[in-house]
Amino acid sequence: MDEEEYNNKYRHLRILKSVQEYLKSDENEHTAVYPIRVPDELLYQTLKSKGAKNVDSIIHYIFKLGLTIWSEKQYNAVFGSQQSLENFIELVKKQNKEDK
Repeated sequence: MDEEEYNNKYRHLRILKSVQEYLKSDENEHTAVYPIRVPDELLYQTLKSKGAKNVDSIIHYIFKLGLTIWSEKQYNAVFGSQQSLENFIELVKKQNKEDK
């Protein structure tokens, strides 16, 4: 594995790890980025029937579903299998020991 491929996989590993931590967390200590695009009727009807707090909850739920699907696709594209991921993690550990 050349250095460019290693760095690319390492970046993806860090992204996937942060997504995993985000999805496990129920805290709102993460960065909020706006604007997002959602159907107007979704917002209007949810706001009308359930209130503003539920609108936020629904949008966050939809975002988490999308993030889950996206991260699974990234995992498959970059690592392809659990064994490949584990092998790369071992390589990262080895690199870190050599750098110290």
